[in-house]
Amino acid sequence: MDDLNLDPMPPDLVAPLRSAPPLRLSRWGLPFIRAISALALRQRILPGVSVRNAREGAARVRVYTPAAPPVGGLLWIHGGGLVIGRPEWTDARCARLARDLRVVVAAARYRLAPQNPFPAGLDDVQSAWGWLLQHAEGLGIAPERLAVGGESAGGGLAAALAQRLRDQGRPQPAAQLLIYPMLDDRTAARADIPPEAHEVWNNANNHFGWSSYLGAEPGGDAAPPYAVPARTADLSGLPPAWIGVGTRDLFLEEDRAYAHRLREAGVEVVLHEVPGAWHGFPAVAPEAETTRAFIAAQVAYLRDRIGA
Repeated sequence: MDDLNLDPMPPDLVAPLRSAPPLRLSRWGLPFIRAISALALRQRILPGVSVRNAREGAARVRVYTPAAPPVGGLLWIHGGGLVIGRPEWTDARCARLARDLRVVVAAARYRLAPQNPFPAGLDDVQSAWGWLLQHAEGLGIAPERLAVGGESAGGGLAAALAQRLRDQGRPQPAAQLLIYPMLDDRTAARADIPPEAHEVWNNANNHFGWSSYLGAEPGGDAAPPYAVPARTADLSGLPPAWIGVGTRDLFLEEDRAYAHRLREAGVEVVLHEVPGAWHGFPAVAPEAETTRAFIAAQVAYLRDRIGA
């Protein structure tokens, strides 16, 4: 990489990073990591928000509903490198968005690789989007006030979903909220990025995630349509996008490149960079001022698009 993204870290992210356990993904260790993370990342639901799990056909969603009448809706897609994760990981985040924005948040529960490679995960989040569209009227929400968002792998799936919906001529989200999205398998194939260059999510984990999802070595000559959002040639006609990423994040370059290509295609884009922040810092340092400011920017964007 040009500079290995070694901007100085914000002081409020230093101690949380030191306390974060290292993440080393492998096929044999995946069941253990999934089990441990399911226990370690349990979160409490905020007052003023109800939560329920819903299943209808192929759609499986965890639904967060504010006490006040909702004015919009958000399909949320969790991260985890396409191989780990569950909606409960972001209970607090989804509940806060539901309460502060007065929106119904439907968090997609999707199948994970390598047991379920592409297109299983994307099919599942599209089913979840269909659930939100189908139930919008009953929730008192106009379909044009529905957005899609996600972080890391979830951000990549959100981008892929928007591309697929456009090409199928189906109703599009009002906006895309792409939080340090995982967009380009070619990053995982780069030999010039050593694993020690990035905190939390390094390129060794990235290679495992992409190879598990694609069922092939990342960075090949081609990828199936919608499997790798950055490989889609035509980005015109997509919904407005907010892309947020730290400058120490492995995905910085691919996120910048995607934002640039969206703008070139005539799509409205906000690119929000956090100097010195590493991948996944909001989950590891939820109380840091750097995190608060990052989430406030997301809330402000969504409020303008779908919130009260």
